[in-house]
Amino acid sequence: MPKRILIIKPSALGDVALTLGALSTLRTSFPDAHITWFVRREFAPLLEGHPDLDEIMIFDRKLLGKWWRDPKAFAELVKLIKKLIKGKFDLVFDLQGLFRTALFSWITGSKKRFGMSLAREFAGIFYTDRIPCDNDNIHLVDYYNKILVAAGARNEKIKFKLAVNDKADKQVIELLKRHAIKGSNYAVLVPGAAHGYKCWPGVYYACVAEQLKKRFGLAVFAVGTAGEKALVEKIVSICDEKIIDLCGQTNIPQLVSLLSKAGFVLTNDTGPGHIAAVASVPMVMVFGITNPSRVGPYKRVDCVAAVDAFERDSDIESSYSSHAIDNVTVEEVLEKIEIQLGRQHGGAGPE
Repeated sequence: MPKRILIIKPSALGDVALTLGALSTLRTSFPDAHITWFVRREFAPLLEGHPDLDEIMIFDRKLLGKWWRDPKAFAELVKLIKKLIKGKFDLVFDLQGLFRTALFSWITGSKKRFGMSLAREFAGIFYTDRIPCDNDNIHLVDYYNKILVAAGARNEKIKFKLAVNDKADKQVIELLKRHAIKGSNYAVLVPGAAHGYKCWPGVYYACVAEQLKKRFGLAVFAVGTAGEKALVEKIVSICDEKIIDLCGQTNIPQLVSLLSKAGFVLTNDTGPGHIAAVASVPMVMVFGITNPSRVGPYKRVDCVAAVDAFERDSDIESSYSSHAIDNVTVEEVLEKIEIQLGRQHGGAGPE
């Protein structure tokens, strides 16, 4: 049985959320092991206090990218390398699949380094075991599980857990009180994303927000980064119903709490959306060319809105213009919402 395990999955927020199932599988399979997660500083708050994790190893990519010209950065890189070596890991899983992450796995000196056969940038040369993807594990969650099972983990039902932050919980409860919101009687919109092709049009979000208020009686929040402020303000300005703008006002623990308590979440394929998926709240995630069969809410087909959502084989992204996110209609999203919320709110279907 392995005594020390390292998960290398430094980014991004949604990818880290999708990997939480792998963490729980490892803890169930190896209850006495010391499990460490190698992650970028900005995404570490999602993991802090997680019950299945023993240690977080910070990868400060912004600083370490200057190692060749900045003595401080070089010293930090040396410190990180020493830490990886001193970890004496029995099992290392590189679930990022890039040259640098695979190199870090090799630096550990572990005799068992597992990675994806699909890894990019010749990363596979650093692994002792390269695990192929097949039709039974197109979804990344299933693929990660296959890799873990190949290393001796149990092949059981995949479970997701989120870390609980008491301080953030209290802050979110106070926020809801200030807006006179009881329980989960609110929806959260996540209209931004790292790439424009992942963003469903803002006017569509406004249309759905109106229905969430009128038909289902939900208060509506909009969240996003400070850089997405203009997008959220546009949605707020064109919506006939009030939207509470929280753009740039929530840190990761607060976002986890807000999303986990929500009565509904409408989101693009982006980090906060994947947190909502892990939290198992009622939701719709809108996809464009990105393949929902690979990264959609796990085993929740009613939560996906996309053109030909589950008819794209295993390609990461589609080359068909018909799959562009603008082609997902408001009506389709409202139908998905009705499936999840209609009965509990006594609705007969959106108009």
